[in-house]
Amino acid sequence: MKAFVTGVGGQLGHDVMNELARRGYEGVGSDIQPEYSGVKDGSAVTGMPYVPLDITDDEAVKKTIRGIQPDVIVHCAAWTNVDGAEDPEKKPIVHRINAEGTKNIAEAAKAADAKMVYISTDYVFDGQGERPWKPDDRNYAPLNYYGQTKLEGELAVAGTLEKYFIVRIAWVFGLNGRNFIKTMVNVGRTHDTVRVVNDQIGTPTYCYDLARLLVDMIGTDKYGYYHATNEGGYISWYDFTCEIYRQAGMETRVIPVTTEEYGLSIAARPFNSRLDRSKLTENGFTPLPDWKDAVARYLKEADL
Repeated sequence: MKAFVTGVGGQLGHDVMNELARRGYEGVGSDIQPEYSGVKDGSAVTGMPYVPLDITDDEAVKKTIRGIQPDVIVHCAAWTNVDGAEDPEKKPIVHRINAEGTKNIAEAAKAADAKMVYISTDYVFDGQGERPWKPDDRNYAPLNYYGQTKLEGELAVAGTLEKYFIVRIAWVFGLNGRNFIKTMVNVGRTHDTVRVVNDQIGTPTYCYDLARLLVDMIGTDKYGYYHATNEGGYISWYDFTCEIYRQAGMETRVIPVTTEEYGLSIAARPFNSRLDRSKLTENGFTPLPDWKDAVARYLKEADL
């Protein structure tokens, strides 16, 4: 099986390439940078083929994928700066990447008769209530522009292809780039106390674990919508922070506050990021490990 992976300079794309290599699959990675720009630590991804690609360039996407002829495309590339997406000058760029770029990839996948995995988000919903969102819920109402463009990406994939996996995730952390754990550890080293919201509820997703699941998926024809985060129940960002500091052996005091009290976000954030993951086991996929276990492994791997 040959896989083409977009966004390999990011957290998830890096781990997907490594997982493909571990299993002996043929993989080609891409990102917008002229050369691979992710973690260069001697891991398998640095030995995999890389091609630069701007996913907003329709002709370049068609030409690249036609030349590679992949069996599956794992589309990890995206604009993920949620607050930055609210900038009026940036909105056209965000739309080109998340909506139009995804449509370009989907159309090229169709032409190549390739399966496609599209990584989406709980932000396609309105973030209200307490009921966990089910994969096949369709009561979309994104709270911010990032969520709106990711929803348009979902609709482009589902409207173009039959062989697709749309996988919604939340609260992502991995070795490449920035994430919440890295931020909180760094802040905790320079502050005696931190304020963290306690009224936004969800579950973290470790890219290393998610990559294993995605590579499991692409070997099947169990297409459709899925939710994938680590197991272990639903928590707040405050709960998450407390566990990070406990495992890291840090004594930084964590003060719970409401989203309104915190008041620093530009984009509206969902209060309810609970994702129902039961469809994974119903379709024979192995769930991701407990999020506390994932935090422990990540802290060790990232040497934080």
